Amino acid sequence: MIEQQIKDTLEELKSQGAEYADIRFHALDMNERIHIRDGLMKNYKMESKSGYGVRVLCDGAWGFFSSEDIKLLKATAKVALDKARSASLFIQEKVSLSPKKAFKDTYSSNIGTDPFNVNLEEKIELLRKINANLTHASFDFVGAGASFSKRNVLFFDTEGSEIEKNILEVDPSFYAYAKDSDGLNQSRSYIMYQNSLKDSTVGYENLLDEKQFLGHPERIKEELISVLEAPIQKEEVCSLIPMPEMMALQTHETIGHALELDRILGYELSYAGGSHVDLDHFNTLEFGSKKLNARASGVTPNSPGTEGYDDDGVKGIDVQMIESGILRNAITSRQMIIEANNKAGKEIFTESGGACRAQSYNCLPIERMNNINIDPGSDGTLQEIIAKTENGLMVETPRSWSIGSNRENFHFACEIGWKIKDGKVDSVVRNPTYKGDSLNFWHSLDMVGDKSTWQLQQVYNCGKGQPNQIMHLAHGIPACRFDQVTVGNK
Repeated sequence: MIEQQIKDTLEELKSQGAEYADIRFHALDMNERIHIRDGLMKNYKMESKSGYGVRVLCDGAWGFFSSEDIKLLKATAKVALDKARSASLFIQEKVSLSPKKAFKDTYSSNIGTDPFNVNLEEKIELLRKINANLTHASFDFVGAGASFSKRNVLFFDTEGSEIEKNILEVDPSFYAYAKDSDGLNQSRSYIMYQNSLKDSTVGYENLLDEKQFLGHPERIKEELISVLEAPIQKEEVCSLIPMPEMMALQTHETIGHALELDRILGYELSYAGGSHVDLDHFNTLEFGSKKLNARASGVTPNSPGTEGYDDDGVKGIDVQMIESGILRNAITSRQMIIEANNKAGKEIFTESGGACRAQSYNCLPIERMNNINIDPGSDGTLQEIIAKTENGLMVETPRSWSIGSNRENFHFACEIGWKIKDGKVDSVVRNPTYKGDSLNFWHSLDMVGDKSTWQLQQVYNCGKGQPNQIMHLAHGIPACRFDQVTVGNK
């Protein structure tokens, strides 16, 4: 009955002059968050909601409105249409959408054990176990948390798309804090990575996996203990090997956000500004060394950035953005590629990359990262890369980050570092940092690990837009080494 109401409403919008319209109906939107600190419940939240958003293109402008009451569907659609007509009086350039195929399809996460079917006491007990394994007499406090999300989304548009999506996400992590020998706060934390093998699953079973999650608290505890008495990393120029969480941040901030097409066109200026990339850079700019191959993927298995179809109804595809160091493509949607090609006076982008996404039904979709991945290389395992490093620094887990106003430079601080001398890990260092100009940094990429080093690192806190939307995604990254990087503190 709801599907027919949606179809009827879309037909009515077309009859009233809409050039295009779509409706995203979240029939189910469940979220559970559990946070245990020092063995006690710090926070618990369970919410379940449903609602829908109506997006209308009329007279070259967008209008959008949302509601939780399906009985108000036609009234909500009318408000969206009226907003589009009002907006059309003020736009400088009319919105045009690139062609796309209409699909009638269902996409579902490959769910193993549904965490919403697991007893709450069992989930709490698991997090308490992690707390216990993290605890140490010298620590100020420890904590562990997990978030679970399940959505059933129906997407219909005036072009004939009828898509159902069933999405499950699991996001567990833990942390420990202590004061170092100088009385300053130090921390070690861990965010679960996701197994992207095609026969693997998304579900509660991932939290019970020793390699992915359950086996790491003891390691994190020992690493924090070692940091507390370690020497501060001094400033020097050396090779840098970012470990998975740090490599994910590097990719996220200096490739992902820099290559969002709306940011390149000047529409997105919040959260560290625009982009240093211009339209005339595509197919000419040497973004990095020849070892750099990067993709915007909507098909990476088991990732929170893979949803089958984006919120334009475009099927997920794999887009090579950087090929052997040369900039080829961007993170794109139906709208932005038409405008970009018009402004460039030539065809740069041939089709939408399927990267138009909204946080929820009450948000207007904008260009967002899906999975920004770096291809594995042929330089062997992490240990083989370390063995070929004479003087280097290996770093892990973001502590703080600063980005230039156009993503042209960066300065990152990390929770822990390891000095590498003569091909071996020598010692732990405290307060490691590194900095650089984005393009020069990627040009310094001189080793890329093989497929065995590639890991899918989840990101659940990517903010963009005004009002702000938090998006979930991931970065598939191999072990990488960068040469002649400025690290440490004076």
